[in-house]
This record gives sequence, structure tokens and C-alpha cells, in this order.
Amino acid sequence: MSRQDGRNPDQLRPITITRHWLAHAEGSVLVEFGGTKVLCAASVQDSVPRWRRGSGQGWVTAEYAMLPRATNTRNDRESVRGKIGGRTHEISRLIGRSLRACVDYKALGENSILLDCDVLQADGGTRTAAITGAYVALADAVAWMRERRMCPGDPLIGSVSAVSVGVVGSVPMLDLCYTEDVAAETDMNVVMTGEGSFVEVQGTAEGAPFDRGALDRLLDLAVVGCEELRLIQQEALES
Repeated sequence: MSRQDGRNPDQLRPITITRHWLAHAEGSVLVEFGGTKVLCAASVQDSVPRWRRGSGQGWVTAEYAMLPRATNTRNDRESVRGKIGGRTHEISRLIGRSLRACVDYKALGENSILLDCDVLQADGGTRTAAITGAYVALADAVAWMRERRMCPGDPLIGSVSAVSVGVVGSVPMLDLCYTEDVAAETDMNVVMTGEGSFVEVQGTAEGAPFDRGALDRLLDLAVVGCEELRLIQQEALES
């Protein structure tokens, strides 16, 4: 089955990771999953949250936001509304959890790295693109810290990437664009380490419940997709 953009069901969209996109951030990346574009910036702080002080351990966290015209209709800025939406909170926490899966807190020392992930343009998979790009920004920020001997060790103990999968028209598909996502009978976001372990699996039956066989097929697709993303991250970091 060919998709509307000509891809095969098991094919990622064109993926581009552009490093050093910002002049001032310790790590920054523009990540593109097809029409989805997310700017990820990593900021280093030589302090930790109050509850972490004196522990000898660092912290990594994330914030996610979407520009007003990232979508086909304008959305008000949440700062103007005076309240951060539940979806924004949920995705911010997901990105933070995902990145912490590849960090050794003790090796980071009592330093923090904050990842800001801003969606410039949305065409499905914004949270998975944010996680995949934020890892590269995090790696650059860690390299910046190590050059300045800010870390007692190497804080990165692996890599992390994420991809969406779903069942559209009874066909399991990898890396859904927006029109596929809204039409999916089942959709799922999968976060994995570079070693092939699962960090998080978020799956929902939008129509009829799915069985174990469908779950296995979707996870198999996600494993292949995350491995491809790992190689793209590696290539970006070596360039």
C-alpha cells in the first residue's frame, strides 16, 4: 500500500537534523520529520533544583511549546491565555523523562540541562521529533560542558529516539503525518534507547480496541524506525 506522500507503510518521512542552529545555546538543533519542524535548544545551568542540592547529582528537564501558526489555523499563545494547557504539560514531561533515560546524574555533577522544544511547523509527530532532536542538542550541550571540565564524568550513557506508529485503513504504518494521525484506528508513540530498550509506549485505540497481534506489529515497526533514527542522530553528531 502506497501512502499519500508515496511512502511505503514501513518508511520514515525524510529526516533532517541541523546542529548549531542557534548562536547562543550550548546545544541546538532544527529537526525535521517531513513537514514537522521542531527547534530544540539545550541550556546549561551550573545549579540544580532545590530538592536536588547537596546530592552530587544533576538534572535534565524539558519544556515544549508550539508557535501560534505551527498549524493550519492560528492558536493563541498559552502565555497570553495565562495558563499552560494539559497537552503541553504532558509532552514536556514526556520529553524530560525520555532524555533522562540516557543520563548518568552523578557524572553530570550538580548541573542542570534544560531542553526547550518549540514546534515551528506541525504535520504530525511533533513530540517524537522533539525527543529525537532534543537528544542531539543534549549531546552537544554535554560536549560543551566536558570541554570546560564541568562534569566529573561522561553523563551520556546511551541515546534516545522516538517515532509514531499507527493503523490506518487496517494497515500498520510508521511515522504518521497529520492526515494519517487523525484517520488512524490506533496510534502510538514509542520512545527507545539506542540499545533497543523501551523507555515509553503510549498507545490508544481511536476506534475498536486492538489485539496483541496488532500491538506486536506496531512495536516491530517502531523498533525499525528508532534504529534508523539512531543512525541519523549518530551521523549528525559525527558531521
